[in-house]
Amino acid sequence: MITPELLAPAGTPEALNAAIAEGADAVYMGLKNFNARLRSSNFAYNQLEAAIDVLHAQRKKIYVTVNTIFEEREADRMYQLLQYLERVGPDAIIVQDLGVLELVRTYFPGLKVHASTQMNIASAQGANFVSKYGIKRVVLARELKLEEIKAVRANTNIELETFVHGALCVSVSGLCLFSSYLGGRSANRGTCTQACRRFYELENGTDGFLFSPKDFELIEYIPDLAEAGVNALKIEGRMKSAEYVGTVVAAYRYMLDNWRFDRERALAKARSILQSDFARKKTTYWFTGTLDPSYIEHDQAGGTGIPLGKVKSVKVIKDTRWMVIDSYSGLASGDSLRIHRHADMDRFTAKIVDVRDSVEGTLIQIEAPYDIGDEVYIIQTKSMTRRYREVLPNSLSRYHKFPSFDKAPKSDVTAYGNTKTLAKSIPEGIWVLAGSVADTHIVQSERPAVCCIRLTRKNAEQLIKHEKTLPFRGAELALWLDPFFPEEDSVWLEETVLYRIKQGQKLFIANNPGHIPLLKKAGAEIIIAGPWLYMFNSYAAKLLLDAGAACIMLPYEIAKQNMNRILETVPAGRLMPILFSFPPLFTIRGNVLERLSSDIILDRDDQTYEIYAEQDRSFVIPAKPFSLTDRTQFFKKDGFTRFLIDLSLTATKKPLYKRIIQAVLQGTVLPETGRFNWKDGFWQAEDTKIKPHENTKSPVRHTSTRTRKRSN
Repeated sequence: MITPELLAPAGTPEALNAAIAEGADAVYMGLKNFNARLRSSNFAYNQLEAAIDVLHAQRKKIYVTVNTIFEEREADRMYQLLQYLERVGPDAIIVQDLGVLELVRTYFPGLKVHASTQMNIASAQGANFVSKYGIKRVVLARELKLEEIKAVRANTNIELETFVHGALCVSVSGLCLFSSYLGGRSANRGTCTQACRRFYELENGTDGFLFSPKDFELIEYIPDLAEAGVNALKIEGRMKSAEYVGTVVAAYRYMLDNWRFDRERALAKARSILQSDFARKKTTYWFTGTLDPSYIEHDQAGGTGIPLGKVKSVKVIKDTRWMVIDSYSGLASGDSLRIHRHADMDRFTAKIVDVRDSVEGTLIQIEAPYDIGDEVYIIQTKSMTRRYREVLPNSLSRYHKFPSFDKAPKSDVTAYGNTKTLAKSIPEGIWVLAGSVADTHIVQSERPAVCCIRLTRKNAEQLIKHEKTLPFRGAELALWLDPFFPEEDSVWLEETVLYRIKQGQKLFIANNPGHIPLLKKAGAEIIIAGPWLYMFNSYAAKLLLDAGAACIMLPYEIAKQNMNRILETVPAGRLMPILFSFPPLFTIRGNVLERLSSDIILDRDDQTYEIYAEQDRSFVIPAKPFSLTDRTQFFKKDGFTRFLIDLSLTATKKPLYKRIIQAVLQGTVLPETGRFNWKDGFWQAEDTKIKPHENTKSPVRHTSTRTRKRSN
């Protein structure tokens, strides 16, 4: 049995100091771009180079996050960054984009690569697939159970890394589109605005922080992970303070070093250390085998810290403004507070300028906006602030490597340029993705070239039950594999795919890296890469085509400008745009309607969303669909011959379906729909604010859903 590596976040030089001083074996950090925590301070080039030098001298490891997707226009910058990283020599880089993986394996073989949790690897199939393309370690999805982690370990030789402490996303990592939908700030680009931490109201009037999970904590289960053969234990927190990092690293270091001698005493000591981490309440999430039913508290705001209660009143004393809270002893000037504005209007962090006791409660003076009803949290006390020994040298003058100005070589997809023979095996025209077998009968009223069906457990049963009456067969039918592919689903999914192939099924749509080897092993004739494999650049397209994909669906988030750049290299005949969808903004493991009393929610801007729940999955979808129906003729002029209408998360009603089809055929705009990122693209750092949604409800949505009650 190995002792797992303890891996700590280093969002700042101060956090790096704390992590090393408290015993981390390795740290992970980002530079100023292409990483999933762009809001953290991150490191300059000379700081990174110095950190590598110093940590290697101490026999510590350092990993650099390059864990976001990049667009075609950014290929030169990505190439230059990877070239620079190969020169300075971190122990590995952590990546999400398949295009980065393609660039590394082609041009920078000296770089060791780890798969980010954003790559959504949750099975041995997925781990084994990416290992063939140079990945040495996989950071597993946080939604996995211990038994699933053990099963992955038993079926792959690749190194495994798991998160053990820190913030959770309610959506499966890599499958969140919510922030991007709100204004282009994509979680896949490191600019997430944390839609899951926001305040929502149910249609029945209940409100709260409905999707804001507690923090992850597995300190009790460190022995189980060690015995399971996990290679590295990861602490989340590149946006957290040095004090937080030091506290958490110290606790997990103690547990790792002492559990073999006396597990109970080691745990008691480690937990006592963690009491001062000033974070959210804790949950084991899915780890123990079932979902912790209290992993979300609706009345608990999404921020970190120890709650001090609400602002009771505001007093002005000699022109100085003071907030009044219930009496709380121990606060002092210099302590740090976080203010959550009422109804989650905004959040601020500030240090206490002065504090007084009174008969009304505790009076606090801070320089930040607040009002009655705002939530107050203490996130750090001045007395607990520690000064750690500096890791970086005082002078960085000897460290002066920088990225070059070299151009990225063009991705070569000429071997896949001929698309004439593709039409014989993959029908051209309109494809429709239906959510159920029953919906295929509605779809045949305006018969598409291909009808796709989500391959859920229920749909697999329904396909067998209605085998003889299916309105689509052979090349007219495609099976869509859902993007979250946990190890628990491996057996039934493989058995189902094998059975469908024996029944003559030819077309399959893969949405997870693990789907590709599963489908190839089963003998699938045609594999199409779905939108969740995130092809945002021609390098990712090349890897997918090399892996056996015959065609690639464009991502939901893609912008027109980026698509046009990709078309300079990748033939349009190999690509398929999405013309219409109610995109899944959250993809959640588990049925959230078991704890909510309504499936309709509103945000603080009165935008409406619907929860679509199944036995083991939930999706949050917008009332306002995404539509490019009026662009069909332009797509055809660009060479596209296949187009997808995604109705997978709505009960398909004939009037709505006919309206969509007619809009596609006539090239007209559907009213009350949006463009997602098609027009404006991803938010860029120079943008001054998030692009707001139009404040309108969608009759298209209400027409399609008010009679829907379905569970797959």
